[in-house]
Amino acid sequence: MQPDDLDRAATAIREGGLVVYPTETVYGLGADALEADAVERVFAVKGRDRAKPISLAVPRFGAALEAGYVDATDRERAFADAFLPGPVTLLCKRREVVPDVLTAARDRVGIRVPDCEPALALLERADRPITATSANRSGEPSARRVAEVTESVRDAAVVLDGGETPGTESTVVDLSTETIHRRGALADEIEAWIDAR
Repeated sequence: MQPDDLDRAATAIREGGLVVYPTETVYGLGADALEADAVERVFAVKGRDRAKPISLAVPRFGAALEAGYVDATDRERAFADAFLPGPVTLLCKRREVVPDVLTAARDRVGIRVPDCEPALALLERADRPITATSANRSGEPSARRVAEVTESVRDAAVVLDGGETPGTESTVVDLSTETIHRRGALADEIEAWIDAR
């Protein structure tokens, strides 16, 4: 992956376009998470039910707090210190700047801090949070390689090829209800952390 590729992808994000990008889990489909029209494009390209929320990715958990995207309890901050960056999505109370379409009008939004250099570089260059959802049509398997990304998704986006990804999806956690919504990477460690506190 060349710096030019990252620049092209970051420009696409800033201009309301879509990007297929590698993470430490599977390939993601990114758009400006604060732009409702861009988020709508993600739903349309994936064929995703609008009732299913999408998470947002930031380069550091603290960035989501500093920029006013979310509020976090002391417990959520401690969890983030323990597990982020990493293959984990932490649900936090969203603030007004986060559009309803992203969260399916719910009051919490998933925060993702990928432990993956190309994804972090994209976030830094784009200088805004991006959607963190798998780069596949809804109902189809997640992609570990660019070649596995559905052609219609690839054709709608700038593609960053980071080689093969590990393939285990992130674990989705809501500490406000002590709930693991989706078991993925580090699920056992996360469960132990929740039980111990």
